[in-house]
Amino acid sequence: MAWIILLLAGLLEIAWAIGLKYTEGFTRLWPSIWTIGALTASFLLLGLAMKTLPVGTAYSVWVGIGAAGTVILGIWLFNEPADALRIVSVGFILAGVIGLKLAT
Repeated sequence: MAWIILLLAGLLEIAWAIGLKYTEGFTRLWPSIWTIGALTASFLLLGLAMKTLPVGTAYSVWVGIGAAGTVILGIWLFNEPADALRIVSVGFILAGVIGLKLAT
């Protein structure tokens, strides 16, 4: 169950990271409220997952999910560059997340 909670926390990290772009420096009310809500929920779920998972593993997986997902959505939503080095780098992040899951 902790891994499912951690996955949800990571997905919410993607949501709040992308949401930051839409807040326009927290000058837009509803995107700001949604972003703060996603951030809060992400941290709460991360804390719950850490009750049973090792802190280093949980935090690293949470960051990895958030980083990889944010890069992918940045490419898709904001037309950020999708060059080979970025794609390979995201692959390394995902390989690290999978490795940590297998090692725990």
